[in-house]
Amino acid sequence: MRMASAIELDEAQREELMRLAHSNTSEVRMARRAGIVLLAADGLDNRKIAELIGVGRIQVGRWRERYVTGGLRAIEQDLPRGGRKPGIDAAEIVRLTTQTKPQGATQWSTRKLAAVAGVSDTTVQRVWKKHGLKPHRVKRFKVSRDPKFVEKLEDIVGLYMSPPENAIVLCCDEKSQVQALDRTQPGLAMKPGRAATMTHDYKRNGTTTLFAAMSMLDGSVISRCEQRHRHIEWLTFLRQIDRETPRDKSLHLICDNYATHKHPKVKEWLTKHPRIHVHFTPTSASWLNMVERFFRDITTERLRNGVFRSVPELIAAIKEYIGLHNKNPKPFIWTAKAHDILAKVIRANSRLNSKQNEALH
Repeated sequence: MRMASAIELDEAQREELMRLAHSNTSEVRMARRAGIVLLAADGLDNRKIAELIGVGRIQVGRWRERYVTGGLRAIEQDLPRGGRKPGIDAAEIVRLTTQTKPQGATQWSTRKLAAVAGVSDTTVQRVWKKHGLKPHRVKRFKVSRDPKFVEKLEDIVGLYMSPPENAIVLCCDEKSQVQALDRTQPGLAMKPGRAATMTHDYKRNGTTTLFAAMSMLDGSVISRCEQRHRHIEWLTFLRQIDRETPRDKSLHLICDNYATHKHPKVKEWLTKHPRIHVHFTPTSASWLNMVERFFRDITTERLRNGVFRSVPELIAAIKEYIGLHNKNPKPFIWTAKAHDILAKVIRANSRLNSKQNEALH
């Protein structure tokens, strides 16, 4: 018959076990284990200890043996449990997603990362969703290096947020090389349960350039289409703006730094029309010109999925869209303050500089 191991305690060991067994702050399970060892040291067998403590006999034998082999440290913690190994934690998935790249690719997919992390692709997908990670999406940006960036920024944002009295602010630009694209085969119309179809290839039928000036006051647009976008066409558009706006109002035109806008002939014409004031956006900062938002709308709503068999058909579609827009125009409201934008640009510059320094070293 197997005999339980005998336990002999010196005075210091007994005092420590007594303290643990009767402490109000130690864990219940630790107090129970200390009580088992004390009763075993008093000569009680496992069955009797189990009855007094209120646990199983096998459990009593386990903690007795552990104390004999390892002392107090052996009963302070549980041995590692069996079962499935814990999976990689969310923090590690986030780290791999944001700080590493898969071999031979530019971004992770759920399956590729799952194979590396040893988890399921649905687990990766849940972590990405929780932390707002979308590796397949990349936003385009470029920080302006214009030495007069702050001056131009404050000037244009000031026009947006506090326009001058008795004046009209117009956001002007050209959308060049708008293509009249026809498809090689007719598409199928949308129906319940099926999206509309369109061939991936197309036929080019020429291009046009859309000149537009959007009013900050009400969102209405002055426009014209030209075959080219030289300074000659820009001057023609400026004359149209001059004709179609009230003569008693001064005009503030927001434009980018395209060379056409600064041609000597254009400057000469502007000096003869002092009511027109041109404000240039900083270089690489076309996002400051709100007419770009209108160009985005006309692209997504009318041009991108359109079918145009000729340039006149394309121009007719553009005029129809702008005509409908001007029947019920809605202004775009600028809310970002100049100092908030400048703070973001400063942060972006500091990060870019740190990245460049890392690359050099």
